[in-house]
Amino acid sequence: MFGHLGSDDSPHFPSQTLVMSDVVLTAMGYLGRPYAYGSSTMQGGFDCSGFVLSLYQRTLGYTLPRTAAEQARATEAIDRSELKPGDLVFFNTLRRKFSHVGVYIGDGRFIHSPRAGASIRVENMNVRYWRSRFNGARRVITPELAQTVAAASV
Repeated sequence: MFGHLGSDDSPHFPSQTLVMSDVVLTAMGYLGRPYAYGSSTMQGGFDCSGFVLSLYQRTLGYTLPRTAAEQARATEAIDRSELKPGDLVFFNTLRRKFSHVGVYIGDGRFIHSPRAGASIRVENMNVRYWRSRFNGARRVITPELAQTVAAASV
């Protein structure tokens, strides 16, 4: 993934945008996987936070906490206007803050594992249901990602 290009000796690091593009691309590979409460495995299926946990472990080797509320606390709050692909989006679906989580993929859309009897799918955040339950956006900043982005901006 990291390497040298051309004849200069400076390393070339992937940008945060490229890293998050990998997250989104990997997320799309989960489409159609079944919802399973309390699960975070390809074999058993995923609940919303299990999907996000599995996605970030698989793509970046980074382990987020298990529940949506814990994931919200462990990530950096951003304004909705700052959303970029790979950011986490949170919703109040159970009459409590941060009870549902998905991954923003761009153009007002997110991918998530919605509920029992459904499977991982892409939805529009701007439809009334999701817009009225939107609870905030968060950015995953892993130590490695922060170091990579800092090195790329030098």
